[in-house]
Amino acid sequence: MQTAVLVEPHQFELQDRPRPSPGADDVLVAVREVGICGSDVHYYEHGRIGDIVVENPLVLGHESAGEVVDVGANVTTLEPGDRVALEPGAPCRRCRHCKEGDYHLCEDVRFMATPPHDGAFTEYVSWPADFAYELPENVSTREGALCEPLSVGIHACRRGDVGTGDTVLVTGAGPIGLMVLEAARAAGATDVVLTDVVDEKLTFARERGADLTVNVADEDLDAAVDEYTDGVGVDVVVEASGAASSIESTLDVVRRGGTVVLVGLASEATVPFDVLEMIDNELDVLGSFRYKNTYPTAIDLLADDVVDVEGIVEFEASLAEVDDAFQRAMDPDVVKGMVTLDP
Repeated sequence: MQTAVLVEPHQFELQDRPRPSPGADDVLVAVREVGICGSDVHYYEHGRIGDIVVENPLVLGHESAGEVVDVGANVTTLEPGDRVALEPGAPCRRCRHCKEGDYHLCEDVRFMATPPHDGAFTEYVSWPADFAYELPENVSTREGALCEPLSVGIHACRRGDVGTGDTVLVTGAGPIGLMVLEAARAAGATDVVLTDVVDEKLTFARERGADLTVNVADEDLDAAVDEYTDGVGVDVVVEASGAASSIESTLDVVRRGGTVVLVGLASEATVPFDVLEMIDNELDVLGSFRYKNTYPTAIDLLADDVVDVEGIVEFEASLAEVDDAFQRAMDPDVVKGMVTLDP
């Protein structure tokens, strides 16, 4: 099978690798669609994310979907021909976190495209059947692949307890911020504000239903939110940019008793927070790490046409064009690219 392998920063190599066989509890999936995630681009550019270093050739790609072509001896829930979305984290199922239902916190998780585990920029993937979700007829494999960033948005909104009538501020209008917008709407939020520093992304966010957009490079976010909410502040802030200035600003725009959810990964581990302000306003400041039990919800939302994920895709490329695709994905004006493999 053909596999795109990151052999060093800024260099993929198309290799011919043996097609895997499914284990007893696995399915073999012919990959059809893979999204290019920001973490993939970071590994491509820098060869690392923080302390996680690409020390050996690595297959990137963790937003994937395809068609089952073979199943293991113990698999009864899926069969060849089924189209599936692959949840990219396979936990150990034995640790305390797994047994308590927080499998996304498993420290022994096998997560696609995170060293040393290979991802989905390849023609075939063998993956645990429990983390392969069948897609209904009206949900495409592209939508199935994008269940991954949608899941990040769903989990962040669940962490923030976003509900009916809430006003939500999302910092960062990239793929995750746009998926938080979709998830917040689905959860009942009536007003969603998005920020960014790229006007084109903010225009795109307005086209996708944002009620207010703020270019924080040119405008005072605190003043804009103060005017929009009549001085109250927003109910929930979801920080999806990772920019230190945006992280710091979250406490200035959330209402008293409100909630801040941190999703974006800052380049520096330490960002100053006003602890007295957190105490005085009784703020909940929460981290949001990946997701758990979100894929069935994501698929239901897609099947019922409640959310749109395909609309964020700006370009597609073949597996052989993956280098060019990543060069294009590095452009800060680009929202989302997909790698499409022919059936």
